[in-house]
Amino acid sequence: MNAATPWTEGRLLSLQTRRPRVLFGRMYEDPAVELAAFPPPGARVLCIASAGDTAAALAAAGYDVTAIDLNPVQLEYARARLTAGAPATTGSAEHLLAAGRTAAAVLPAWRPAALERFLRLDDPAAQARHWHRHLDGPGLRLLLAATLRPAGTLAAAVRPAFRDVLPRRFDTALHARLARGFARHPNADNPFAWRLLLGRELPGTPTAPTAAPVRLLAGDVLDHLERSPAGHYDAVTLSNVLDGPGPAFARRLRAAVRHAVRPAGTVVLRSIREPGPAGPGAASQDRSLLWGVIRVLRL
Repeated sequence: MNAATPWTEGRLLSLQTRRPRVLFGRMYEDPAVELAAFPPPGARVLCIASAGDTAAALAAAGYDVTAIDLNPVQLEYARARLTAGAPATTGSAEHLLAAGRTAAAVLPAWRPAALERFLRLDDPAAQARHWHRHLDGPGLRLLLAATLRPAGTLAAAVRPAFRDVLPRRFDTALHARLARGFARHPNADNPFAWRLLLGRELPGTPTAPTAAPVRLLAGDVLDHLERSPAGHYDAVTLSNVLDGPGPAFARRLRAAVRHAVRPAGTVVLRSIREPGPAGPGAASQDRSLLWGVIRVLRL
């Protein structure tokens, strides 16, 4: 395992014991990004196992999928979901989101019944109007500031290694990402919006993925890419892998990707950070509403 990444210990919250645990009960990345960017089905692809949702979507589309995770508990959770159809559970990330929803519910427009009416809208223009008229106000901005700024409650709850992963003004960053997403993607069929705002699945969506033939590996994705045969993969998708580690890790990862992915292969990189001069890339295309940067690269 590579000690340069904060994901090594499998813990998100400061008060958790040192034993690894499930961080993500569900995934907050839209596989439609990969399905649009990857080569045709049948290609050999690599992803992070996490909760198994992305691996399941890629396998269901006909890809030859390898999923890797350095957290053994998270990996076994993904295995149970992918091979036995186990239902979703609550991970550390879901506990944090639930706390945020409870805090937001002091605002009438952010109570579950009102949010459900908002989530049943299917016109992004109407959603944008509703956002500005009802959801976006001084109360929301104060709550986001108290929670998500460096001295806020989120910074106190998460482990120090993850505090550096979040944008310094994550309150304004998240506010802008939500507004952008609601103005672009219809809520009524967006499972990520339902998952984020209400903590439950879009009506009619199963909580367990269909059993899928996915090759599951325990280990660090950087080590795996470095040890893979040259050009072994046609495409890889990596979320949060560069969030936390320093420049030396990033240089190794770039070299490892160029080694393990064939020429003209595809790489998708997601980051929670704010965009740099190159802009947000495909972040607005991801319906999960959370990502700051998504790079789709052709080698």
